[in-house]
Amino acid sequence: MPTEADGDVRAQVVSLYQKQKKIYPRAVSGWFSTWRWALVWATQLLFYGLPWLEWNARQAVLFDLGTRRFYIFGLVLYPQDFIYLTGLLIVSAYALFLFTAVAGRLWCGYACPQTVYTEIFMWIERHLEGDRNRRMKLDASPWSLEKLARKGGKQVAWVALGLWTGFTFVGYFTPIKQLAASVLSFGLGPWETFWTLFYGLATYGNAGYMREQVCKYMCPYARFQSAMFDRDTLIISYDTERGEPRGTRGRKTDLKAANLGHCIDCGLCVEVCPTGIDIRKGLQYECIGCAACVDVCDGVMDKMNYPRGLVRYDTLNGMQKHLSRGQELTRVFRPRVVVYTTILGLILVALGISMAMRSPFKVDVVRDRGTLARVVEDGWIENVYRLQIMNTTESVQRYRIAATGLPSLATDLKADVVVEPAQARWVPVAVRVPPEAAAQAGPGSHRLEFVIERVGAAAEAQSSYKLVEKSTFMVPR
Repeated sequence: MPTEADGDVRAQVVSLYQKQKKIYPRAVSGWFSTWRWALVWATQLLFYGLPWLEWNARQAVLFDLGTRRFYIFGLVLYPQDFIYLTGLLIVSAYALFLFTAVAGRLWCGYACPQTVYTEIFMWIERHLEGDRNRRMKLDASPWSLEKLARKGGKQVAWVALGLWTGFTFVGYFTPIKQLAASVLSFGLGPWETFWTLFYGLATYGNAGYMREQVCKYMCPYARFQSAMFDRDTLIISYDTERGEPRGTRGRKTDLKAANLGHCIDCGLCVEVCPTGIDIRKGLQYECIGCAACVDVCDGVMDKMNYPRGLVRYDTLNGMQKHLSRGQELTRVFRPRVVVYTTILGLILVALGISMAMRSPFKVDVVRDRGTLARVVEDGWIENVYRLQIMNTTESVQRYRIAATGLPSLATDLKADVVVEPAQARWVPVAVRVPPEAAAQAGPGSHRLEFVIERVGAAAEAQSSYKLVEKSTFMVPR
């Protein structure tokens, strides 16, 4: 510890957490802003509208956890089809890797849910509280009826949008029309209530308050994106060679005489940035590639009668080596991009083949745990099984069940099994062998195969299909 003998030593307190300054993004218009809003509309029409779409007299997309069936238009998936979800996640990951290696964080800037909902929430905020300067003045002013009305109106709109988003999210897991009827009758179940409020609160908090904090600190993508970047990745770039030295000036200022670049140091690129960074400092992990700075800088360049592109989408090699767009395009097909594309293509082909060859029904065979084997009338040996037949089509199907493996094998089934559309049915099956066949086979476990075949008019119209499931037949000592 410092003492008087050490001289004038003063203790200094260093805070490990510095309060973040609130960011007030300025509204911006331009080519990339139009594209961003087009994707906002496209993604939200898809998200909010898809649960209301019907297909074959049911909800087109429904992940029914209660019945353990996932309906995706004409496709019906069961828990046994989990491999397809795994494949979808792998495809999404490699598509993200490929897209990032080629075009940087365009996903973050245009289609990420955090970006999309932040854009919507900021639009509501701007319309109720005003643009950047008015919002700053409003926050700094004392409370008044006007401030209460504007702030209160914003909160009401935010909460309503958050709850509608949570309701829609739950509508993908509970039929949305049934869910709406439950809400109107105040009969919503505990789990539906919890997830509606939870997802609504997450939307409200993330898009309304946390905003850039999610992108900067919570999203892991911002941290490992640099592993997928190289010098030929498309990023938001500031042309230092053209822009520096920066400084204020008039439109008619002679740039050579004043020793100035094209950047007028207006600071608008910082004011429109949703994460509050200065793109003129170079590539930063906080940059989400939304191109708001590109739009606003192009507007300033137009006013100053300078060429556009001081801030633009470009690659590091393109900036430093002054490459043309054609030359940059030739660098797209570099090793990592080829590897990502090849792997992604192979996975998509494998998934496509697997889906095309997917069985129209599934069968699980379970032995009766109560009795492994028993002797019945006339000395016949009987084993009892339970077969679960899952009809993955949306029409009534009939199935014929037979058993093979031992001589003179017989089952107690007298008729075909009928299974309703997209339903599963447990069928008890007793398999018997005569005593002489059992004696010839000997005591112990023997191979048994159940042959399940789709039959009837539906099978003839859609082509017959047969499944073979293995099991064992026990002969007692």
